Amino acid sequence: MELACIGLNYHTAPVELREKVAVSKTDLGARSRQLLDVPGIKESLVLSTCNRTEYYMAADHAQRAIEEMYGVFSESSEGVLIPEQHLYTQSKIDTVRHLCRVCAGLDSMVLGETEIFGQVKEAYRQAQDLGVTSKGLNKLFQKAFSVGKKVRTMTKIQEGNISTGSVAVDLAQRIFGNLRDSQVLLLGAGEISRVTAQSLQSRGAKSIHVANRSFEKAVEMAKEFNGLALHFDAWEDVLLQTDVIISSTGAPHFVVTPEQIERVRKKRKYRPLFLIDLAVPRDIDPTCRDFDEVYLFDIDSLEAQAADNRASRQREIEKCEEIIEEEIAKARLVGV
Repeated sequence: MELACIGLNYHTAPVELREKVAVSKTDLGARSRQLLDVPGIKESLVLSTCNRTEYYMAADHAQRAIEEMYGVFSESSEGVLIPEQHLYTQSKIDTVRHLCRVCAGLDSMVLGETEIFGQVKEAYRQAQDLGVTSKGLNKLFQKAFSVGKKVRTMTKIQEGNISTGSVAVDLAQRIFGNLRDSQVLLLGAGEISRVTAQSLQSRGAKSIHVANRSFEKAVEMAKEFNGLALHFDAWEDVLLQTDVIISSTGAPHFVVTPEQIERVRKKRKYRPLFLIDLAVPRDIDPTCRDFDEVYLFDIDSLEAQAADNRASRQREIEKCEEIIEEEIAKARLVGV
């Protein structure tokens, strides 16, 4: 049995391609089970976030499994062929090293960010619940969780603005100006929205509206920030007063369109509107940026800001890499 991984991420593919192969959070387990239909694959797990989609496998032969998976990626991409140059592969010990780096936040757009750790755990839970992992992948992921925790505990990789939400707010403040007294609309009530709301509130945001398809979750988050919950189909009612929209839903289609903005532009007196799209697939139609007063940034637009963080933490990266190599050397894993 050999470990293998194939995937694409923000390093190798733009958001236009990543959204084609993205798997919704609720479908991770089912997608993982489908991989067992591929000849030679005995265990499987799918990880999909805004920055990456990766398939982990324990197979009879790693390289043969990877070759089979090139076709599987294309089948899941809405008919769009994913060129091989946008994909990366790992096998045996390199699979272990890669997953440890992912769990430690070293392979993230925002170096050291914390969301990825929970996302990997959720993907693992779903795969475990369906019985599609066994000795090989169980040991791999348990080791990666242990290494990720050790890296975060023994280094300063998490210091500063490390979440995607915090970096998004930094970008908004840099371009939009002082966020004090600004009115903010959050579309989606997941963890990334909560972290973003915390950062917005710390910068003096006047009010935070939360719209979510589960109204109960919107109420829960709005209460935490003394904001106002909205039914998802009612968020346009506050667009007239909104200065910043940060969207992170699981919708398979655009939820913010040029037509919605056009309806209120004149009443807003063409006041600047800042849009940050943290979702993959994207929530906001990219043609919204065609309006002179609209500033739209998607997940890839955060890379330059994240690069600043990376430069200041280079020494910490070296410490993290040393810990990972030491832990891999001590591990006794199947399939490496």
